[in-house]
Amino acid sequence: PSGDNLHRITSTMSTHNISKKRKFVADGVFYAELNQLLIRELAEEGYSGVEVRVTPTRTEIIIRATRTKNVLGEKGRRIRELTSVVQKRFNFRDGTVDLFAERVNNRGLSAVAQAESLRYKLLGGLAVRRACYGVLRLIMESGARGTEVTVSGKLRAQRAKSMKFRDGYMIKTGQPVKDFVDVAVRHVLLRQGVLGVRVAIMLPHDPEGKLGPKHQQPDIVKVHEPKDEAEVPVHTTKGYPRLGTEPATA
Repeated sequence: PSGDNLHRITSTMSTHNISKKRKFVADGVFYAELNQLLIRELAEEGYSGVEVRVTPTRTEIIIRATRTKNVLGEKGRRIRELTSVVQKRFNFRDGTVDLFAERVNNRGLSAVAQAESLRYKLLGGLAVRRACYGVLRLIMESGARGTEVTVSGKLRAQRAKSMKFRDGYMIKTGQPVKDFVDVAVRHVLLRQGVLGVRVAIMLPHDPEGKLGPKHQQPDIVKVHEPKDEAEVPVHTTKGYPRLGTEPATA
């Protein structure tokens, strides 16, 4: 859908009864286009993702980045420019959209930030193996359970190939992949061609939910200590032996 239709669908749910299917599609397209805009605009500021919160009166867009000062700009100039661009592109009314910058707590556990970091290292001419091992070490030192970095394309010769660098523990299937693994893909435009960069980070379990998911993996088994069993009293009857003892012989 175009920008007009997109805004009409996403911002006027209270006045127009549209199908849920159309609403979810429109919200997905809006998020994808907004995310792509911010990736291109805030790549050097360590952009790590965006969150959209819609209320009946306004739409709040929270930008997560490692360098929030650069996102805000001098006296908030840059964030106002971004707000204006988003407002005009998606036809929001004045005062109905707000942009905020949120600092990423641990950039070593952000796949987007590390993919961008690796991208700039490769653009700067650093050797692929050295750049990947540097990113790998930083991620593991930040507390990740595991990581995998993949670089594919024309690395040295004319023939394209793929290189994978792994460390720690990584899962590949099931619902825990969606909960615990953070993945980012970037493209590096070099003189000899385009390189593909993929960074996957296995996040640790965090009861507070800041560094990773609150819940444990489903295959984690916790063995509790056995409880102290109370002794059961043994009742005897006169003339009969106690249970478990041999009868007396003459």
